[in-house]
Amino acid sequence: MTVEMFGQLFGGIGLFLLGMQLLTNGLKQAAGRSLKATLERATGSRLKGVLSGTLITAMVQSSSAVTVATLGFVNAGLLSLGQSISIIYGSNIGTTMVGWLVALIGFKIKISAFALPLIGLGMVLRITGNNSRPAHLGTALAGFGLFFIGLDFLRASFDGLSDSVPLAEFGASPLALALFVVAGIAMTFLMQASAAVIAIALSLVHSGSITLAAAAALVIGANVGTTTTALLASIGATPNAKRISAAHVIFNLLTGLVGLIFLILLAGLLNRIDASDFDLVTLLALFHTLFNVVGVLLMWPLTDRMVAFLKKRFRTEEENEAKPRYLDNNILTTPSLAVEAINMELARVSRICSRMAREAISAERGAASRLEQQFESLSQLISRIGSFNQELARQNLNQEISETLPISLRVSRYLSEMARLASRLPDYYPIFEQIEDSGIRSSVHDYQQAVIHLIDACEVREDQAIQGYETHNMKRQMEREYQHLKSHLLDQTLSSQLSPADSVTLLDALSHIHRLAEQAEKASRYWSSTTPVQHRAPLLEQAD
Repeated sequence: MTVEMFGQLFGGIGLFLLGMQLLTNGLKQAAGRSLKATLERATGSRLKGVLSGTLITAMVQSSSAVTVATLGFVNAGLLSLGQSISIIYGSNIGTTMVGWLVALIGFKIKISAFALPLIGLGMVLRITGNNSRPAHLGTALAGFGLFFIGLDFLRASFDGLSDSVPLAEFGASPLALALFVVAGIAMTFLMQASAAVIAIALSLVHSGSITLAAAAALVIGANVGTTTTALLASIGATPNAKRISAAHVIFNLLTGLVGLIFLILLAGLLNRIDASDFDLVTLLALFHTLFNVVGVLLMWPLTDRMVAFLKKRFRTEEENEAKPRYLDNNILTTPSLAVEAINMELARVSRICSRMAREAISAERGAASRLEQQFESLSQLISRIGSFNQELARQNLNQEISETLPISLRVSRYLSEMARLASRLPDYYPIFEQIEDSGIRSSVHDYQQAVIHLIDACEVREDQAIQGYETHNMKRQMEREYQHLKSHLLDQTLSSQLSPADSVTLLDALSHIHRLAEQAEKASRYWSSTTPVQHRAPLLEQAD
């Protein structure tokens, strides 16, 4: 390869990548909320997820952008892990659009006849668009033109390559094809763009520098190589990000392995195809699409198992808390042990809820997302306790155990509401930070500390019976402080030291904390009725 050929190749790749970047960024900006709306529609079914992933990736020409957007929807709770994986499947199919653009346009017509006008038109729209949708479309058009100019340089750089580097003589041996796959992975990793590697493979086939089978192996390598981007992005990321990245890696590795096996079996047939009878570039683009579609079909029945496998991996401490520690279906046939297990699990839930409440009331920095995660995990655990309770109710139970089961469900409901209120309390942090009057700030702080003191006293411990009268008296004292604080705030509002809007919001926040304390006290009060009779504290009947 001469210096001139190397310069053309290097510059062509650079122009190609620059064009892809401009095209992707322009289309993403122009799409705006369309991407979000399309992803939201993907929540209907797994098939819709695949179609949405294919459509969006074909539209913005970036599987990475689709993966990042999908991750955001998973973390927001709008997509399940299974639905997000189906979108990843679709994004792999959508990336094949680049190959079809190159095959149907890039090598069929004179590039400069339309690429340069596209760049000119795109820049006119960009300059006159004033950051509007036409301006973003202009960026995409300019990128589209650069994309094909870069492709033209790639094609030119490979025209005489076969004379100096006889790659076509590598043959179709399994080792040779495996080496081309490795080359595709390495090139994709270095350029961080599988589209560029696919364009190179298409250019090599067009110039006759390599065989169709070798080019197909490069395409497989490019597909597998995209997982390096996912792996790099998952470093230090959230558990959901790591799961989606892992799903991407599993899908591409398995489909790549299957594709390589079939390619080895069919290599001889592919290499015998006469270029005068068939367009090898179009056949390679078709192989890229079929390869990904077949990969989705192969993985489709395995998706549920993969989702179940991934949910057990990359778990945070909060997610691990969602797994029961004491509930075991094997003890259902021994109701006394099962009731004790429920009791200990509820005590653990109480401690988690108390920790959440203390953190929420203390308004710790960064608490909002952590509390939301804890609430989701705790909801799963409480649901599991309820299911275990139902299974136990179907056993042959004595009267005492039968009477404790509804109480266990009641305690679960109180604890669940306690966790929900704690997870929503960060919504009121701004109003606490805006309190300017030192007297009000001090009164609010004293009330918060009183609530925390009550929650500490109500926290359930298996080795300590709840002091029913003590906690009930503490609640009454807290109630008096709450009513006094409300009266103080209303007086401050009437004297114009507190605006009506701030007063309403602050009263709502305090009512939220008050309800949280009430749920904690009720949970601890009724929990003692789930323990053996000899360990129970007196149950104070009080209207709920």
